Amino acid sequence: MKFLDLTLRLEWVAVAVAALVFYAIAGVSWWLFAVLILAPDLSMLGYMAGPRVGAVAYNALHILILPVLLALVGSVFDNAMAIAVALIWIAHIAVDRALGYGLKLSSSFQDIHLGRIGR
Repeated sequence: MKFLDLTLRLEWVAVAVAALVFYAIAGVSWWLFAVLILAPDLSMLGYMAGPRVGAVAYNALHILILPVLLALVGSVFDNAMAIAVALIWIAHIAVDRALGYGLKLSSSFQDIHLGRIGR
């Protein structure tokens, strides 16, 4: 593994750990975490409509924009559940990136912005 790749993966590990720490501080049920941690992967069902629709659906739930916005809204409105869901979502994305999974290209499920899965 190249130094840059390792560095990027370690950054995502740090994001995942931070999300877990903030989740623990929030004091929300770990059952909620267990139930929702894989929820963003339901977006893979979009691939049943083809690789282009699948990539759009998958990427929509695997970029940080929405969970960060949800965390901000939750903070502004003092909504612990919104913050908890956002942290779970961020942890999911971070673990995916730490494992080397990236955003999908419309050509194939295995083609990601970091290269091809399983190379």
